[in-house]
Amino acid sequence: MEAPPPRVSPPQLPPLSRTGSNTLPTTLLNKYELGKLLGRGSFAKVYAARCLADKNKIVAIKIIDKVRTVDTAMEPRIIAEISAMRLLLHHPNILNIHEVMATKTKIFLVMELALGGDLFTKVVQRGKLSETKARKYFQQLVSALHFCHQNGVTHRDVKPHNLLLDANGNIKVSDFGLSALAEAAQNNNSAVLQTACGTPAFAAPEVMARRGYDGGKAEAWSCGVILFFLLSAKLPFDDTNIAAMYKKIQRREYQMPSPISKSAKSIITQLLDPNPNTRMSLEQVMKHSWFLKNYELPTPNSIFELEQTKYCKFDTSNVTAFDIISLSSGLDLSGLFDSRNRREKRFTSMEKLERIVETVREVGGRLGYRVEEGKSGAIGLGKGRVAVVFEVLEIAENLLVVEVKVVETGGGCVEFQEVQWVELKDGLQGVVLNWHSDAL
Repeated sequence: MEAPPPRVSPPQLPPLSRTGSNTLPTTLLNKYELGKLLGRGSFAKVYAARCLADKNKIVAIKIIDKVRTVDTAMEPRIIAEISAMRLLLHHPNILNIHEVMATKTKIFLVMELALGGDLFTKVVQRGKLSETKARKYFQQLVSALHFCHQNGVTHRDVKPHNLLLDANGNIKVSDFGLSALAEAAQNNNSAVLQTACGTPAFAAPEVMARRGYDGGKAEAWSCGVILFFLLSAKLPFDDTNIAAMYKKIQRREYQMPSPISKSAKSIITQLLDPNPNTRMSLEQVMKHSWFLKNYELPTPNSIFELEQTKYCKFDTSNVTAFDIISLSSGLDLSGLFDSRNRREKRFTSMEKLERIVETVREVGGRLGYRVEEGKSGAIGLGKGRVAVVFEVLEIAENLLVVEVKVVETGGGCVEFQEVQWVELKDGLQGVVLNWHSDAL
């Protein structure tokens, strides 16, 4: 007779740290049991927490006090972080955001928990890494940033401090508070970024010079600095005098890590090129023989999985939908639902999620679309070279926002807009409270 399997206890959550946090309850919004204070930044504190609905699920919750810390400078950073992370779900090396909740005084970002610390601290404490270990981290970083750029996001603060490690020792790119979305650049009629931000020791020279720059090429430079750091536990250009550092960069005054292979030296040399026009791009890095050694390509998701997102839920015990999306006091979260210059429409509904999904499936099937249903209420309709993705976001009790986004897979959107949209819109009217955009 076989012995019964051992009982598996849920992960242990450290007790709540009350230091400087006397106003925080042990249970947050009846959904999460708060645990240890993991860290604090300039405008937020991060706690470990357990999901009450699933005792085995441990998350990190960033708590932002709108009353004390959110000002005109911080507001766009918070909006940028949430918006960027919503676009970047499903890459294994990017920190996932699970949901967003808000009251009149606080914002709660519920995110994936990475308990392995950050890469900077690990290298400083343990010293330089082997070439094999450094390559693994470098592969994951480049893959994640390439995915960001493909989805219109430039991180703009790439440094090992923002590369967290999960329980399996894999990188999780975090802290998108300085990120730029492609649509923001398009709103300024330019694909060139202008804002100088980031950490000087890891920022590209064109960023430090405060002139227009290509985000992808600038982050390729940062990857070169990080690879150098992983292999040497030192920075190639490290000077408290920014002007002196800039001169060293222009003259390429750095001592190559040793001993490392010629291939690794080749990548570092080509990435630490002060001229962005001749600097190696991330696409070129991903074709390099050194990079490709033992490289495992992240498993691609379907087009609908890449577009779907989990609910961004807002607690409504102390706030109405109008408090959340209006321009009233506190943080304006309307940016999360802003569809300017996007190929999408948006409508509100008071129907149940199941009713909306059922209607989309029925209308799509009747109009000859291929129907594919994803997780958390995401559903896609495909026909030819056009895909239409529906995302559902719960912003208040009995009030949903449904974003309808057109995904171009090789042309055909003009035909869709002119011929098929009216039929689709008419078919959905039974679940629509109000339409809020004519962007398509």
